[in-house]
Amino acid sequence: IKNYGGTVLIFLAVFMAYKIATDMQYLDRYLYPQVGTIVESFRTSWPDMLQNLKASFGLLIPGMTSGVLIALAIGIPMGLSLKLRKTIYPIVYSVSMIPVVLLSPFAIHMAPTLRAASMFLVIWGTLWAMLFATINGIMTIDKRYLDNATTLELTGLKRLVKIVLPAALPSMAGGFVSSVRSAFLSLVFAEMYGTKLGLGYFVKANSDLGRFENVWSGFLFMAFVMVIVMQLVEIVKNRLLHWTID
Repeated sequence: IKNYGGTVLIFLAVFMAYKIATDMQYLDRYLYPQVGTIVESFRTSWPDMLQNLKASFGLLIPGMTSGVLIALAIGIPMGLSLKLRKTIYPIVYSVSMIPVVLLSPFAIHMAPTLRAASMFLVIWGTLWAMLFATINGIMTIDKRYLDNATTLELTGLKRLVKIVLPAALPSMAGGFVSSVRSAFLSLVFAEMYGTKLGLGYFVKANSDLGRFENVWSGFLFMAFVMVIVMQLVEIVKNRLLHWTID
């Protein structure tokens, strides 16, 4: 209550405003169903939404894992090497500016399956925030840490694991949080046009059929899942960075 009392009050105010607006027909009830209709949609669509949630995580988890591993594989060498950074950074930066929306038609037509196209879009959405956070985190390490590592004769993998990565971890953790958000947005977009299952597909299919009570319940369920996921990510991040200043 102490930490989130204001947040709860804001949600209650929005809820009451929506309920009054729909009950008094200030809003079109076709596009903005009444609260009772949305609640009934939750009750009847719950099994279907859980099935679609499972399909979404079946894309999100492997796609994010691949994106993070690719970001680390590219970002760590670029962060450590000034020459490599000067050569590759302009290319990486230019490519990263291509939005998922623009890539989706090419991915759908060129990938062997719709699932592969969707996976590619999730990886694309995950990659860039994590990559740039890794590069910047390593670039901005206090030189004294590296000098001390040299004095202690730490080299190679030991130097990377004991000094470089822990020092860059705050930046990398922030990049990972941003990557989770981007990956989820990319996932929803990919599911709307490139799959036959998933929360994005559930919302898009019901929108096409004019079942806006299901659209609203799917949207709210999606938002709830995203909040839970982000809270879990924040808990893990805070645990990893317990040694930093709050």
